[in-house]
Amino acid sequence: MIRTDIFFMYLVVMAGVTYLIRMLPLVLCRKKIENRFIRSFLYYIPYAVLSAMTIPAIFYSTGCLLSAALGLFVAVLLSLFEKKLLTVAIGACSTVFIVEYLMKLLG
Repeated sequence: MIRTDIFFMYLVVMAGVTYLIRMLPLVLCRKKIENRFIRSFLYYIPYAVLSAMTIPAIFYSTGCLLSAALGLFVAVLLSLFEKKLLTVAIGACSTVFIVEYLMKLLG
């Protein structure tokens, strides 16, 4: 069990680091960013972070790599056809379910 004083010390350090990360860009960049490269870079950061967190979770969330890959393929395909988020999610989940069920029957 962790001691209370150690816990609060960790909590204060984490709060300080989180505050600094959020506060520093506001203090250091007071005017609008004019550089096209930097603006483009900052525009794509949320998509890159979301992809980096989601893609590994997709492959480790199912019982088999094949079903995860096929589910991802169906999700990407449906999203390229500009289907709604619920349709993409149901399509990907249904694909994973069907592939896992067929693999259970055949193997």
